[in-house]
Amino acid sequence: MSLPADLLEPLRRGEHRALGRAISWMENGHPGARDLMARLWPHLGRAAVIGITGPPGAGKSTLTDQVARALRAEGQKVGILAVDPSSPFSGGAILGDRIRMQRIAADPGIFIRSMATRGALGGLARATQDAIDLLDAAGFDTVLVETVGVGQDEVDVVSCVQTCCVVLVPGMGDEIQAIKAGIMEVADLFVINKADREGADQVERELEAMKSLAMAQAWDPPVLRTVAPQGEGVAELLLALRDHGRWLRDHGGLARKARERARLRFESLLAEAAVRRAKAQAGPARVEAALRGIADRTLDPYSAVAGILDEG
Repeated sequence: MSLPADLLEPLRRGEHRALGRAISWMENGHPGARDLMARLWPHLGRAAVIGITGPPGAGKSTLTDQVARALRAEGQKVGILAVDPSSPFSGGAILGDRIRMQRIAADPGIFIRSMATRGALGGLARATQDAIDLLDAAGFDTVLVETVGVGQDEVDVVSCVQTCCVVLVPGMGDEIQAIKAGIMEVADLFVINKADREGADQVERELEAMKSLAMAQAWDPPVLRTVAPQGEGVAELLLALRDHGRWLRDHGGLARKARERARLRFESLLAEAAVRRAKAQAGPARVEAALRGIADRTLDPYSAVAGILDEG
């Protein structure tokens, strides 16, 4: 069995094999995962972390690909985490059009990891944050976190990032509904992708109208346009990302986000540990009896949990 020390130096050198193994350790609860993270913790906090989210079909993978290429052209090392909570059975994230990213996967300065629900102990948000930290420790300058959809899983995941880009596209008919699902609250930038399509002006008007109705914020999320396959608007997007990064640094935003991430991470790990401990103390037989009682409707779930905690 590998020990944390065996992974530490290869990981910090940015070796892809060590990085992939370390992420799997964190996802699957390997016995050495905790010690590995403890050794890396003092060396974290350097990477810029950018979230790219929005409804399916918005072209997020192509846009992520183009942003990664632009950053690589500047000499940056780029990590890409493609997060998909919709694949509980396959054991891996549904790649879809992310396969096109494999064109850049051979670049030693780019690391791509697909993450899905299965194997992510404590949820996708915790597993994603672990992966971000490992990429940071491995010397990656920027981490791009791409996630599909706009549900609670995605809101939790984008809470891990410093700057969140919400990508929309004309003609889908669900742009505003997607924003109402909660992404509006975490958006730092809006990107209208496939902006050469009819309806881009309408999407921008709707976004500006929604921004005017939202509570006043210190940062006003800009609305940008891109045509990702042609790389149009990517340079402007990078400038906007850097503007937001500077604004965070100048206004204490990075520290606030770090504290919020710390709170979310602590509570997630605490809940995970509490569940493990309660089940271990109660024992398998008592846990199974509680589950049967809930399924048979002879015991309500609240009473079942109270019984485990009180008697565990």
